[in-house]
Amino acid sequence: MDYLIKQAFVINEGTTKVMDVLISNGIIQKIESCIQSDNSVLEVNAEGMYLIPGIIDDQVHFREPGLTHKANISTESKAALAGGVTSFMEMPNVVPQTTTNELLEAKYLIGKETSWVNYSFYLGATNDNLEELKKVDTENVCGVKIFMGSSTGDMLVDDSNVLHKIFAEIPTLIATHCECETRVKSRLEEAKNKFPEGIPANQHPVIRDDQACYLSSSLAVELAKKNNTRLHILHITSAIETHLFRNDIPLNQKRITSEVCVHHLHFADTDYQQLQHQIKCNPAVKSQSDQDALWQALLDDRLDVIATDHAPHTQEEKFHSNYLNCHAGLPLIQHTLLLMLEKVQKGKLSLEKMVEKMSHNPAIAYKLKNRGFIREGFAADLVLVKPNTPYQVTQESILYKCDWSPLLGTTFSHSIDSVFVNGTRSYHQGKFAEINAQRLQFDKIR
Repeated sequence: MDYLIKQAFVINEGTTKVMDVLISNGIIQKIESCIQSDNSVLEVNAEGMYLIPGIIDDQVHFREPGLTHKANISTESKAALAGGVTSFMEMPNVVPQTTTNELLEAKYLIGKETSWVNYSFYLGATNDNLEELKKVDTENVCGVKIFMGSSTGDMLVDDSNVLHKIFAEIPTLIATHCECETRVKSRLEEAKNKFPEGIPANQHPVIRDDQACYLSSSLAVELAKKNNTRLHILHITSAIETHLFRNDIPLNQKRITSEVCVHHLHFADTDYQQLQHQIKCNPAVKSQSDQDALWQALLDDRLDVIATDHAPHTQEEKFHSNYLNCHAGLPLIQHTLLLMLEKVQKGKLSLEKMVEKMSHNPAIAYKLKNRGFIREGFAADLVLVKPNTPYQVTQESILYKCDWSPLLGTTFSHSIDSVFVNGTRSYHQGKFAEINAQRLQFDKIR
């Protein structure tokens, strides 16, 4: 079906204008102040609503294959759709780990069959798969993921010679999780000795402190500069790390880019008292001063992208009184846009800046083809938001397979009316229609 979205506040490329948008054959065909409709299109009255480009989340964990007791691509992408996320890039720490191109393509088949929104998957690095990494299809794969910090199985790349070779020889974007494993282990032993009866939840940012992050992220930056690597550092959490990044050149000229996640912009260490292990994640939610520094770096463009690191675990795995047995990670993707709209409402950033960090910049940083903007000729990945229409996170409204959220009970001031994926209105006022997702495509030279 073709659509004519009428008189929406179009928030795009730094401006807000009341415009009409014509969608035909999955593409944005025309953007004008007034477009005359005919019987061939369905007219959508969007007066008073915001129309924004679909959110692009460059870091999620949907747990398929092998960990589907927690989540799967179908359930989590459906939650993403309801939250205004129209494209995601998913991580390789599943079972079996996505460390060969054959396993990667098998995962793409799952995405093709079950994803509600556009999809891409990272190829994971190990100490032993350099030759596989060299074969990555740069036009059809979002990038290579390196865990330069704690991970599961053999996905921790801690061989310095291998790290140097990966940074020197991989032809595509490298995304890194940066924490110094040696420091984390040392701090954990100190905590065990200090708290023999059990480590409190609020010790997580003490164990995984800013130095653990900085030691690893500064090494990644050093390697990238030495080899002119296209590096993207995920989930920056500390004030000291923000000084590793530049804001004196445009994003499309940066070789080293960065991401901050919604939970690190929203929660601080004081929230452990109430939420306990619900906000345990790696890298950790840190101090209020760290959060303040993240906001400053986001606004002055040292931090480029806002994402979720959506990482669901079952309630049995998460709501555990024992720190050592509680899994790290939290589900966020259904409410990421609403949460950031709340920050806009409170004056933390503008609507235009929010769209820049959540839609435009992921597309620029990853060199996505024809997405991330409301432009004629681009894919019609669009979100209609109703301002001043409260939405509450209830148990019944949570779509994650894990069936919990650290935001349960939160009332947001906005709600999501409709989400278009490749021109199909797949979500509308709480109801889901047909799936029309596509595999993301990228420019070859990155």
